[in-house]
Amino acid sequence: MFSWEIFIALFVGALVAMAFDWIVAKRWLGAVREKARDIVEHARKEAELSAREIRNNSQLQFEKERVERETVLQERRQKIQREEEELQERRREVDRMRQRLSHKEAEIEKIRIEAREEQTRYETMADNYQTLLKRIADISNEEARELLREEARAQSADEIRQIKREMILRNEEEARDEGTRILVDVMQRMTSTPSHELSATIVDIPNEEMKGRIIGREGRNIKAFERATGVTLMIDETPGSILVSSFDPVRREVARLALEHLIRDGRIHPVSIEETVERVEHEMADHVIQLGEDALVRLRMGGVHPEIVRLLGKLNYRLSNNQNTLEHSVEVAFLCSLLASELGLDPDIAKRCGLFHDLGKAIDHEYEGSHASSASRLLQRHGEDPVVVNAVACSHDEVDATSVYAGLLKVADSLSATRPGVRTDSMDGYVQRVKSLEDMALSFDGVAEAYAVQAGREIRIIVNPDQVDDVEARSLVRRIRQQVEDDLQYPGSIKITLVREQRFTETAK
Repeated sequence: MFSWEIFIALFVGALVAMAFDWIVAKRWLGAVREKARDIVEHARKEAELSAREIRNNSQLQFEKERVERETVLQERRQKIQREEEELQERRREVDRMRQRLSHKEAEIEKIRIEAREEQTRYETMADNYQTLLKRIADISNEEARELLREEARAQSADEIRQIKREMILRNEEEARDEGTRILVDVMQRMTSTPSHELSATIVDIPNEEMKGRIIGREGRNIKAFERATGVTLMIDETPGSILVSSFDPVRREVARLALEHLIRDGRIHPVSIEETVERVEHEMADHVIQLGEDALVRLRMGGVHPEIVRLLGKLNYRLSNNQNTLEHSVEVAFLCSLLASELGLDPDIAKRCGLFHDLGKAIDHEYEGSHASSASRLLQRHGEDPVVVNAVACSHDEVDATSVYAGLLKVADSLSATRPGVRTDSMDGYVQRVKSLEDMALSFDGVAEAYAVQAGREIRIIVNPDQVDDVEARSLVRRIRQQVEDDLQYPGSIKITLVREQRFTETAK
């Protein structure tokens, strides 16, 4: 039997099932749609990222290529700029060369004009002489030329004789200087009759009783002292002093120090004398080495053999015309170094040449020959630079020079030895000699100014061109030379230079 309740129940169940399925289907469809949207959004984001990455990479590549191109372009611009600067510098150099060439051409043209003027003037003078001779003697052209030759020969005879006389005097002066040098070297190195100021030292004593104690009984003490030191004690009636005499300056210094030690100690007998002298000799040897090392320190030099250092210290007790030889050698070394630096040479080699040039004066008898050759052989034996050895050897023109350092050494040696007041000449005498030379030149008519230069070895005279012409200038310089020779006393020679100059000035308005 059909039941409506069952039908309604089934119908309601079907509706509920359909509603449930619809809800489930709707949710599933929503989830699918949401997932699809996520997939689409993810794909869109990835596409945007890819596009942005591609765009960034493209921009970076473009930027990199742009920087590279700009770098290449900048290098090309710099290269072009350098080439332009070089071109401008070459143009300026060409302009300078053109200017120098123009100046040279102007100078050459000026010299040509002056030469033509001089030639014209001499031709005019010759014509005047010829006309005058013809008018006076009515002689032929050949005779006139012969007279002109005779007159020129007569005018030149005085100058020729003067040149001969100057050459003879120069040779005599060089021979005299060389002889003096050899004598001084021998006197420095060998025992001979010395001068008082080079061979004696005075030692003060407290009282006259000390003289008797120094002499000792029957002269035992003084004999022991002289035997130990190799000097001579001169004891006379002069109060308060004893004279120590010896040509060897080192022995004389040892004797002086030993005698002062004995006087202070008071115990004077042969044994104490020998002990004191021996102790002072050791101290003196150390002091000599210290002096040599101090000289090397002052010059900032190294690599010097100990034997050479000892000889350098001994130079402190050698005198040349009252000039300390060690100080002179150090000064010459400094001068050589300065001159070498100015000339672009090695200042260290020049310094060694200057310091060692008088080393032979400290050598006694172990080497034969002059002090220059002795020093060169000693330096060569101890491995010194051949350039230094040659410069020292030819410092007195005994051998031929093989380098420019030899001439540099001679210049520096002359500078050190001829400075005013450095040797026996006093400063007052030097000033007086220079002033006398200038005053003598100014005493002649037409002389405007006179200057003594190079320590009085040259005088330069400026004359008034309106009062003295070219012919009178030559005669004037001969008269000045003659008066200098007759009235002044001077070593060596004096060079006289006369300057006659004319200047023409105009002012453009």
